[in-house]
Amino acid sequence: MFKLAKKVPTTTWSSQDPMSLKPRLPTLVILVLGEFIFGLGDSLLIAAGIGNTPWTVLAEGISYSIETTIGEATFLVSAAVLILWIPLREMPGIGTILNAIIIAWTIHVMVPILPSPESQMMAIFMAALGIVLVGIGSGLYLTSNLGPGPRDGWMTGLQRKTGIPIGRVRAAIEIAVVLVGWFLGGTVGLGTVAFALTIGPVVAICLGIAGRIGQVTEAKGD
Repeated sequence: MFKLAKKVPTTTWSSQDPMSLKPRLPTLVILVLGEFIFGLGDSLLIAAGIGNTPWTVLAEGISYSIETTIGEATFLVSAAVLILWIPLREMPGIGTILNAIIIAWTIHVMVPILPSPESQMMAIFMAALGIVLVGIGSGLYLTSNLGPGPRDGWMTGLQRKTGIPIGRVRAAIEIAVVLVGWFLGGTVGLGTVAFALTIGPVVAICLGIAGRIGQVTEAKGD
């Protein structure tokens, strides 16, 4: 049931062409749903107040510096990262653009209306639920195969150009953005550490489940 996927599986809703500008409706629905769930999970981590994801630490720090909302800062970070794709000659897909818009919009809308935790246990629960939702959202939008998110595309582009193992590239990027975000006033704490330690396995589990659901659906269709 909870077997970890070693790669992004191909499902019945996966696009055959990552660069397609006219994806099938089920593919687009899965993409949008996944990115909304991802944004909701990120919002719960922010509302918990015990430490954000690495990139949200940066976005929160920037939001304080330029006096904007964390959702708007999240979009600005995504746009800036997309500019960094240019020297790497990476090509964004429709999923890349929607990733930047939908996740930022969800954070912008949800963070102000989510309740603040009344206890440390509630904060931990909200952070844990947020991590699970980020994993579920990732499993959905990645299997849609309509292009990586801005940050993932930058990471894989750097790996391709430098030849440095992907794990080291990701670690270096996320440590750097956490340090810059923390310096600017972003929230670093238990949630940040928990996310860093658990998000890999959680996403792998969700990808495995998505792959099995896709296979079951395909079998029924035959």
